[in-house]
Amino acid sequence: MKKFILATLVAATSFLSAHAASITGLVNTGSFASGAQDTNYALNGSSFGYVTSNGSFPLNGAWIANTATSKWITPALNQGTSFDPSANGTYSWKLNFDLSGFNAATASFAGQFAADNSAVVKLNGVQVGSAGGFSSFSNFSANSGFYSGVNTLEFVVTNLAQANGNPTGLRVEFLQSNVAPVPEPEAYAMLLAGLGLMGVISRRRMKGKAA
Repeated sequence: MKKFILATLVAATSFLSAHAASITGLVNTGSFASGAQDTNYALNGSSFGYVTSNGSFPLNGAWIANTATSKWITPALNQGTSFDPSANGTYSWKLNFDLSGFNAATASFAGQFAADNSAVVKLNGVQVGSAGGFSSFSNFSANSGFYSGVNTLEFVVTNLAQANGNPTGLRVEFLQSNVAPVPEPEAYAMLLAGLGLMGVISRRRMKGKAA
């Protein structure tokens, strides 16, 4: 009986503490070919930006060079397009990911990003990081504030006004992410059965000692 209870508890615990998985949908910028639209990141709610390439302005020494891991995305196909000549511009890049079927309380991620000229990142409306430029990465992370369904990461980029030679863009890399699946009902049933049997045996032992 003791072995059965122990096996039941071990099995249930293994279900409840299932190995965490990476969060599907957290993708780096520029996961498409250079010149293609990056449809993972919605721009200003109605369009998409374009994946850049190394070798031409501003990716000729100004911005951090693209790598196989991530690339810059910009609002225009011509990555050197100048924006915001007389007033600061604001660009909202949104990335959605779905945690349906997962325990949102266990979710976490960490990453790094850069922007021309600066940016803040928000998870479901709450700021979780800021970046001050395009020559180095800044960190961002979250281990709370997740929803059980669709979640939104918003990168709000500010491009400072400049008469010419004023491109803007965003670069995002996720370093790690984790979330645990919601245990199947059978796992809870096994755990409750094991706990119930332990309770029965404990009461019998107490009665035996009293006698």
